[in-house]
Amino acid sequence: MSNQAQAEKISNGQGFIAALDQSGGSTPKALGLYGVEADAYSNDDEMFDLIHGMRSRIAQAPAFTGDKVVGAILFEMTMDRDIDGTPTPTYMWEQRGVVPFLKVDKGLEAEANGVQMMKPMPELDTLCERAAAKGVFGTKMRSVISGANADGIRAIVAQQFMVGEQIIRHGLMPIIEPEVTISIADKAEAEDILLAELSAALDILPEDQQVMLKLTLPNNANQYKTLVDHPRVMKVVALSGGYSREVANAKLTENTGMIASFSRALTEGLSAQQSDEEFAATIANSIDGIYQASIAG
Repeated sequence: MSNQAQAEKISNGQGFIAALDQSGGSTPKALGLYGVEADAYSNDDEMFDLIHGMRSRIAQAPAFTGDKVVGAILFEMTMDRDIDGTPTPTYMWEQRGVVPFLKVDKGLEAEANGVQMMKPMPELDTLCERAAAKGVFGTKMRSVISGANADGIRAIVAQQFMVGEQIIRHGLMPIIEPEVTISIADKAEAEDILLAELSAALDILPEDQQVMLKLTLPNNANQYKTLVDHPRVMKVVALSGGYSREVANAKLTENTGMIASFSRALTEGLSAQQSDEEFAATIANSIDGIYQASIAG
């Protein structure tokens, strides 16, 4: 795979990034929304087989191509599996024109100072080496902000950029994701603090380095426009964070230069019980709506 071609696709391609990276903890909920209840599987292996079947069905849908979907974030187990007999990262790029990314975080620590830091990732170097060998372009890692606590948010950003530098050393593009919980009363204040901390961290990055940012859709339109325009940022993508697809799309259109990276909002309305024709029509409608919102700015 060509990193240059993939970088060009992410930097200048029209479309959004599909988040297909539900982890072990969020997989039962994702399957339940897909119409697969817990009694349909008896262990983790069967559960992951079912979620891979859902992801494969999405990736093979006629509408799931690089024309509107520029990238896809994969779970580690998805990266290691095949779609239609082809390794998933290769299938994404060579068959669909979609740039593959990998979720690398291992979950969250308990909340302290209004945030949840990432758990340690002692095997990150090995994972990055495997990802690069499989043709993955970049990575994604998530922290959570649950209050406008300056010390906590500063610590979140510092950890994200420290791990990001480790990922860059493997030739991969890190997506830094400090998610702000959409239901908190001081969300706007938290977003102001986050903007200041991200700006400061970006300003001291070496000139030959870039990162991507994945941020909660903000309360104030164009809150992150200075980050969109920052020379150390390849792309700013938005997470839906629990908003419905309709609300998330509407909010996205208010933020110039941001594109979607939706998970639950992307799969909203999909069902294991749908015929292939019904499934294809539903995902095509979802993809088109998110695409239109992503290019609206």
